[in-house]
Amino acid sequence: MKKRHEQKLVILSMVLFVSFNAPILLLFNQVKAYFGLPFIYIYIFGIWFASSIISFVIFKKFDE
Repeated sequence: MKKRHEQKLVILSMVLFVSFNAPILLLFNQVKAYFGLPFIYIYIFGIWFASSIISFVIFKKFDE
């Protein structure tokens, strides 16, 4: 794996660590609900989905 791709994955893991920390999660712990789901669920699964797509793109470029 190229050093550039490793650096991108390290940056992605650091961003995920910060975004799943308690102070950031508490910002989204509200009574509001969108589409019948609490906003914190949308935030958690949105971040998880976005990180999966970003890591897929990084690994896809690694195969080329």
